[in-house]
Amino acid sequence: MLARIYQPARNAMQSGTAKSRKWVLEFAPEAARNIDPLMGWTGSSDMDSQVRLKFDTKEAAIEYAEQHGIDAQVFEPHKRKPVVRPGGYGENFATNRRSVWTH
Repeated sequence: MLARIYQPARNAMQSGTAKSRKWVLEFAPEAARNIDPLMGWTGSSDMDSQVRLKFDTKEAAIEYAEQHGIDAQVFEPHKRKPVVRPGGYGENFATNRRSVWTH
């Protein structure tokens, strides 16, 4: 069984980083997906592809894989620099603004 350990990227529709702090151990598909001729749904006989284990740390995920004899590849996350304005959102409503706020 081959698995990958990674930290999921943030949701593209949100600016926050919720659900992207935990590490995920996910199994690689061992069988190709097949298409049901009647309904057109895709399916697979590979049950491991449905398993996603979440861990608090990368070390915990690696330790779990070693204990259970799982060959795992670790993918390091690409961290982005946070975009923080000096005044923040609260500056929009400050009473001591230097310039007039208009639409």
